[in-house]
Amino acid sequence: MEYGKRKYSIKYKLSMLTVIIAVPFLTMVLYLIYALHDYSAAYDTIVSNMTIANNYNLNFKEEMDESLYKLVVGAVTFESIGEDASLQDPYYLIGELRSEFGNLMRITTDGESIAWLQILMRNLDTLEDRVDDIKANLDNKNSYDMNIEMLDNNIYIMTELVQDDIQYYIYYQTKSMEYLTKQLNDRVHVFTVFCAITLALILIFVIVLTVMTVKGIIKPIQELSQVAQKVSQGDFSARAKVDTQDEVAVLADSVNIMTENIEGFVRKIKEDERKMRQADLRLLQEQINPHFLYNTLDTIVWLIEGNDPDKAVNMVMSLSEFFRLVLSKGKEYITIQEEEMHIRSYLEIQQVRYRDILEYEIHIDPELYRYQILKLTLQPLVENSLYHGIKYKRAKGRIVVTGTMAEDGIHLKVEDNGVGMEPEELKKLQSEIVKPCKNTDKGFGLANVNERIRMNYGMEYGLTIDSKAGQGTRVEILIPAAAYEQTGPLEEEQPDQAGRAQDGKENGAE
Repeated sequence: MEYGKRKYSIKYKLSMLTVIIAVPFLTMVLYLIYALHDYSAAYDTIVSNMTIANNYNLNFKEEMDESLYKLVVGAVTFESIGEDASLQDPYYLIGELRSEFGNLMRITTDGESIAWLQILMRNLDTLEDRVDDIKANLDNKNSYDMNIEMLDNNIYIMTELVQDDIQYYIYYQTKSMEYLTKQLNDRVHVFTVFCAITLALILIFVIVLTVMTVKGIIKPIQELSQVAQKVSQGDFSARAKVDTQDEVAVLADSVNIMTENIEGFVRKIKEDERKMRQADLRLLQEQINPHFLYNTLDTIVWLIEGNDPDKAVNMVMSLSEFFRLVLSKGKEYITIQEEEMHIRSYLEIQQVRYRDILEYEIHIDPELYRYQILKLTLQPLVENSLYHGIKYKRAKGRIVVTGTMAEDGIHLKVEDNGVGMEPEELKKLQSEIVKPCKNTDKGFGLANVNERIRMNYGMEYGLTIDSKAGQGTRVEILIPAAAYEQTGPLEEEQPDQAGRAQDGKENGAE
């Protein structure tokens, strides 16, 4: 597309709109920053001045009067007054006050405040002269009465005058702060008017530019929006038709290409997921079946040789039921009732082999039987409890399977009172089962179950595990409550099998 044929492209219009909005706002922000900085600096100066002045207003007269009184009555001398922590040298107090208020005079801008600072400096000079007189009297051993009279008639009056000067200075600084606040209010008013006018102008320009761009932008964008909505609903065949020769047309072409690619990717992902599910299921079945089958057949032979044909027959029936449900005529989903029958068959077989150490209970709410579950969900958990929990306990152990309905879905638990796990081992296993099963170093069966649940139902579902060393392990599965849809004749056999399974439960619980 040749963008040179268009006088004003979308990029140019948006750039102009940005400039029209940004320049006034930037001007307002800079003005506001300047006004606030100016006010803040002046305010900080006045507060600092008032803090210094107020400190001396509270302390100077009291410290000066007390120190000179102690000097007059002979409690201390000018040479030893520094040794008393509660007293201050009068010359030091006068010098410190003169230095601080000299600095204030250099930075104070208010005329009335400066005038009172000048009066203060003159009074400090007079006070220093009176202190010189007292020092001279003390050096010449003049009478005590004369010095007391000087304290009453000169020193106390002068320190009070100095204190008054400081208070007047504080008063006029407060007036300056009020004036500064008034100035700030005036600036805020001006700034508000300026902002209102600027915003009105910006609004006018924005309306004009919006009207200019509606015909060339809004309609193509609406077309793109409709296509995006269809794509979000799964219709990847939707395509955008935009005839304008601008950036929106380029975007439409890109959306069309992207949608076409997504359509191909979705088909490929679905096919890959189907293949992966089949491969995972085969891998899990291969992991379970060979050794389990060999051991079970050995046990059946052992029972026949031991003249116990009834148990051998029951075990053959349980094995037949087990593999019937494993195969399930290729179905990936079965009912929870079928899954219960599956693990019951498995536990019946294992109870014959481990009769001295294995007990089990299954308590799944019959209300859950009509809901679907991924085939081979509970059996790996039961097997894990037997081989990693009960078997290593070397004592009587119990496996309990429960199923209940909750607001967030169906909760299925497999608990054992086996050897359990140490915290470090549990933490490692918890991190392993959330990985893809092909990347796991341990807990392959648990990771396989967790991955299949999440892949089919979503990441909010899956498997959690908790364990304590010496107490046992609990594995909990959360799946959505989805009713099972019958797709084959397998269910026709369920009543007889379920009845046989119930008999097996009663025999296994003995």
